[in-house]
Amino acid sequence: MDQMFVNLKQALMGFFGTFMPDWLLTLHSVLISVTAIAILGPLIMMYLTLMERKVVGRMQNRIGPNRVGPWGLFQPLADGIKMLTKEDIVPLNADKPVHFLAPILIVGPALLLFAVIPFGRNMTAVDLNVGLLFFLAVSSTTTIAIFMASWGSRNKYSVLGGMRSVAQMISYEVPMVLSVVPVLLITGSLSTRAIVEAQAERWFVFTPWGFFGAVFFFLCTVAECNRSPFDLPEAESEIVAGFHTEYSGMKFALFYMAEFMNVFSGCALTATLFFGGWQGPGFLPSWLWFFLKTYAFIFVMMWFRGTLPRLRVDQLMGLAWKFLLPLTLLNIFAAGLWYYLSGILKFGVPAALMVGGFALLTVLNKPFVPEKRVYQFAD
Repeated sequence: MDQMFVNLKQALMGFFGTFMPDWLLTLHSVLISVTAIAILGPLIMMYLTLMERKVVGRMQNRIGPNRVGPWGLFQPLADGIKMLTKEDIVPLNADKPVHFLAPILIVGPALLLFAVIPFGRNMTAVDLNVGLLFFLAVSSTTTIAIFMASWGSRNKYSVLGGMRSVAQMISYEVPMVLSVVPVLLITGSLSTRAIVEAQAERWFVFTPWGFFGAVFFFLCTVAECNRSPFDLPEAESEIVAGFHTEYSGMKFALFYMAEFMNVFSGCALTATLFFGGWQGPGFLPSWLWFFLKTYAFIFVMMWFRGTLPRLRVDQLMGLAWKFLLPLTLLNIFAAGLWYYLSGILKFGVPAALMVGGFALLTVLNKPFVPEKRVYQFAD
């Protein structure tokens, strides 16, 4: 059961190997992995939309989709047909090549991220020795496609939304990268598979630096995906719908496909780096442990959307630069102390350092509250 997908691929390769040369067999191995990712990505996106509508509907005392198919399970298919048949409207003055390429270029990197995610034991499509670096580098290219969409639309609201989105994503990429540095220091590897295997005895989240690193990385992931309460680039009350204001039909759907696939890959990497990835008790397959952890984080993201109000732009940027950035730097130092200390000091000193740093930054970043005005009325 644990290796059912691996065994299925090996069976296919064994069948092809009976009549194919080695070079063609290698090509078919690549094609099988690519096909699996190409199917899994859109399928995950389709049913994450249903999951979000159901979860948020439950939190808001609504039912959610329940008409198309049993329990509304065919609603994503109906939405896909609707998007495919809707008219593609392009503004008259738009930069048409840029406007057309933006939704395509934003989906490509979102699919590429699946290649280095360890979905289970022996279930990494491409086990790169720099897999984590590949993930961070490819995910950062999303900002280019977002700005292309806003600029190519020739809409001032779109440009404002695109600029705010790019500023937000670049700001949160800095603490996001720094939050994974302690993992690299402890494991000494950039391979996602090696990082999971290093947590066989203890998940990193059960260490002081791992706990804070997981919180920081997850918050940055939420911001990178433009999810509530960090969805400022798409604040309807301020700038219409953000960078994709002038998109309709399937082009509009591609932006949401990329967003939901990035949500999945970001939560998957959180589980991989800090929560043991596929590691878990043997009564469940490794791939099922991986998906349970990933969907738990996805549920938390949806919980955020159903409960938290949107941040102001100054609060959003201040959280990244004045709070998360110094704390992630401090967490790197805490990981170094954890590595060299022993006994009770191994956990006590890094934990005290992080709690003290958190308290100090909370005091330093306390918002200014003006004194209550007292008006003196004339007699």
